[in-house]
Amino acid sequence: MSNAQEAADALLPRFQDLSDFNTLGLAAAAPAFVTLDDASRLPAFSELAAGYERLLVLGGGSNVVLPGRVPGLVAHVAFRGLRLVEARSDAWIVEAAAGESWHGVVSRCVAQGWDGLENLALIPGTAGAAPVQNIGAYGVELADRFESLTAWDVRAARFVEMRAGDCRYAYRDSVFKHAEPGRWVIVSVRLRLPRPWRAQLDYPDLQRSARLAQAAPGARDIFEAVCEIRRAKLPDPAVIGNAGSFFKNPVVSAEQRDALAARFPGLVSYAMPDGRCKLAAGWLIDQCGWKGKSLGPAGVHDRQALVLVNRGGATAADIMRLAAAIQDDVARRYGVALEPEPAVV
Repeated sequence: MSNAQEAADALLPRFQDLSDFNTLGLAAAAPAFVTLDDASRLPAFSELAAGYERLLVLGGGSNVVLPGRVPGLVAHVAFRGLRLVEARSDAWIVEAAAGESWHGVVSRCVAQGWDGLENLALIPGTAGAAPVQNIGAYGVELADRFESLTAWDVRAARFVEMRAGDCRYAYRDSVFKHAEPGRWVIVSVRLRLPRPWRAQLDYPDLQRSARLAQAAPGARDIFEAVCEIRRAKLPDPAVIGNAGSFFKNPVVSAEQRDALAARFPGLVSYAMPDGRCKLAAGWLIDQCGWKGKSLGPAGVHDRQALVLVNRGGATAADIMRLAAAIQDDVARRYGVALEPEPAVV
């Protein structure tokens, strides 16, 4: 059997229950499902994908709302590997395969002394999904630590090297969110971890952390503090289905923020480098009385209003009905539009 035939046989689509492939725990299934764990099979994958009208590239399933039946072809990215590419005087350059757990990458880098990712600990999902969302937490975004990535252009059937400018990063946004669905399969991500390392402690939650009260906390201290904060504030998807923060923090002008603050004392906001402000979406939702409330089997977490949860048996329609009700209330009271973070299939 030729190598090409072996590659084609390894990509025979199969039926797959996707209930365990999305952290919301929604009942979903893919009639045509393949696993991508070998980059040498990507040319055969492009040929396969050309026969389907739709392609969904799925990583850890932590930022997606799936319907009961996912149409077209579903490709689960499962490339593995983490390595130090280069130890430069100004940075560690680390490469993570797209299928690696993002938190696993952060944990292993901190353990190796390749510091700089500690503020991004415990974010669910894969390394390959991190650039798509431009994940961020506690004062650091993926774009701040990004060197380049290797992607497979499914339509053109070729590898592409992309730098930060190619990815067009913005707040929880990138070129991948605006390209045609299924155009890219991210294969690996290279991270630039600056040397000498400098602690990023500007975020209020970190400043209040007892663990970080010492004079000069290290990367391991910040890693542990971030894990403690996230576990205290956010539910574990293994315990109750959720997709993490469901809405982006809305960005408004400084003038709009000031006008809202005058009407609503206690408004929580954060200044941005460009002069605009981010409003705390969780605060807006909480003030509208949604924390802990439910619409059928879909609900708002009782500790974090930014998190929508599956209380058991919820469907994509249930989740989106709840999301729409919250959006309507926030828009009516504050004149602010909330945008969902997860991709809705």
